[in-house]
Amino acid sequence: MANLFLFSYIALGLWGFFSVIMHGSRPTKSLAWVLTIFIIPFGGAILYYLFGVNRRKFKFFRLKRSQKRKLYDVENVEVVSKEVDVGFDSRQSEKLAELIKNNSYLHPSKGNAVRILNNGNQTFEAIFNAISKAKHFIHVQYYIFEKGELQDRFYELFKSKIAEGLEVRMIYDSFGSVSFRGKLKKRFRDIGVKTYPMMPLRFGSFLYTLNYRNHRKIIVVDGKVGFTGGFNVSDKYMKPISDLGVWQDLHVRLEGPVVNSLHRIFIKDYHFASGEALLLTPKYLPEHEPVGNCIAQIAASGPDSNQPAIMQQYIAMIGLAEESIFIANPYFIPDTAVIQALKIAAQSGVEINVLVPRKGDSLLATYSMFSNFEGFLAVGVNIFTRSDFAHSKVILIDGKIASVGSGNFDHRSFEHNFETNAVIYDEQIAKQIQTEFKRECKEVDKLSFEKFKSRPQTQKFLEGLARFFSPLL
Repeated sequence: MANLFLFSYIALGLWGFFSVIMHGSRPTKSLAWVLTIFIIPFGGAILYYLFGVNRRKFKFFRLKRSQKRKLYDVENVEVVSKEVDVGFDSRQSEKLAELIKNNSYLHPSKGNAVRILNNGNQTFEAIFNAISKAKHFIHVQYYIFEKGELQDRFYELFKSKIAEGLEVRMIYDSFGSVSFRGKLKKRFRDIGVKTYPMMPLRFGSFLYTLNYRNHRKIIVVDGKVGFTGGFNVSDKYMKPISDLGVWQDLHVRLEGPVVNSLHRIFIKDYHFASGEALLLTPKYLPEHEPVGNCIAQIAASGPDSNQPAIMQQYIAMIGLAEESIFIANPYFIPDTAVIQALKIAAQSGVEINVLVPRKGDSLLATYSMFSNFEGFLAVGVNIFTRSDFAHSKVILIDGKIASVGSGNFDHRSFEHNFETNAVIYDEQIAKQIQTEFKRECKEVDKLSFEKFKSRPQTQKFLEGLARFFSPLL
């Protein structure tokens, strides 16, 4: 028995070692995984298999129908996303839009109307108002679709609209919405909602899918109105039902041609989850007349993407900034490339302001986030911490270009999650977000480099320990 144990340990260790060497993405990360594999018998190899395998490079992420997802990205790129001259007034915007077009297959469009939604009341009232006015179909996608008053309101609206003859489709992440099953799920299906989980946690695919979640938040009504951002369906955005109080977030309401790009993301995910026939028809992707003056674009990425598009979007925005960068994110745990991009920008004279919650929903994530702050403060990055839990995922540069969406500044959003951001090339919208950002910064604490540097050694140790596990977050 002892010999079998030793043989199994060596075999697993060698498999992990050669896998890391052949397919590792970064030397420091690879070294950490090699140490984990050999230091933790069996458990290290299992952790690496679940969280460390580079599936994008290793081509290991081959679930049923996964290749069909690319149908929407390549074969139908001209059908669903026609390129037009949007008339950018800066090379800065042109370069960012070109990058997103090449890594997300989604073109920028003009003639859009964009409305920023700053809190739970604004967001869900706008969503429910749009749903109540729907004439043809309602498409909904959430990472968390949680039991509570908000879910009940969705149910009543869906029931009413289905009775009117509308189509209602909904997809949700099977891990984030783990409570949405059994009677809850049946309740929605019984009234006619076509409801499907993304990457369900089932025997046979569990180990393939556990670490790869669909973190998107999308609603499309009649192909004319769309919503995306950071809000999930949970009552904690409306009332203080947790120790973190009422969660704060940011969302956007979209009208115009950009809705087709957002809808295309939903259609691809829905086909992947349901296996139903394609929805690439004029009924679901209608022609749009101009309804506003905003230029907007959707950036999207996932573990099946050829490139880490959300990470590339953030790095590009940091590099393109000439005057200022504003970042709000609850999981500000950037990797080495993003850290260096921010430090280069700061030392080049760009004003950088980062707004994060002082306390988060994950102690490990909070310590890991704070572990990088000393280095940022040393090069002049301004870091503000707020007492409430701000869940917004925002980056804004030069008061001209803003990104609002689901993508965090962490390894999980960059490599493991399906994410969607709305990029808005509009000075009026950007200034609106920037004004609110500056107002919030005046009301919260600003970290001092000298004071932060002298924090207790125990805190520094916990931060360093948490940073070691940051690839798992």
